[in-house]
Amino acid sequence: MKAREGSDQDTVDKWEVQLRKGCLELAILAALWDGKLYGLEILRRLESDSDLIVSEGTVYPLLSRLKALGLVRSEWVESDAGHPRKYYALTPAGRQRSREMTAMWSRFSASMSRLLAPLTKEK
Repeated sequence: MKAREGSDQDTVDKWEVQLRKGCLELAILAALWDGKLYGLEILRRLESDSDLIVSEGTVYPLLSRLKALGLVRSEWVESDAGHPRKYYALTPAGRQRSREMTAMWSRFSASMSRLLAPLTKEK
């Protein structure tokens, strides 16, 4: 049976999408670590600090879910530049969850780095 052309790249692309989705919650919590940000600032932080390019349609539902879980809070703040902005900040539970997820990520990425080391040495 012959694989259709491009299927290997399609599989890699889908895997990368799933990998990024899996990291997005931690990335958002990390973006909020230093203080409150409004939605567009979160998107910019994700892009500038992690190369995660995420749409508003992905981030806002996740922020709503994090708020429902009690990990972030939000507040409307009047802006000198026009319309009010909704700012998001970590709650104490969100700060704790961020620490826990970071510890898990550190263990996981260190073990994966060890496993993948022989692959990165091949040229």
